[in-house]
Amino acid sequence: MLTLVPSDPEAFTVPEVMKALRLSRSKVYDLIRTKQLHSFTSGRCRRIPVDAVRQYMNQRLEEAA
Repeated sequence: MLTLVPSDPEAFTVPEVMKALRLSRSKVYDLIRTKQLHSFTSGRCRRIPVDAVRQYMNQRLEEAA
């Protein structure tokens, strides 16, 4: 059977990133605005690729080391 919706998302919404990173809405948009977190729009919705969230977390870990 062909499934059209992948089980794991390729991109998160802003609220999903807020929950995953435990950040406020304004902080997520600030990260997007300063290009620390890459994103794109689909219609009127902002989407953040899963890889962009992983890359942001890895950068933060490297800075902390």
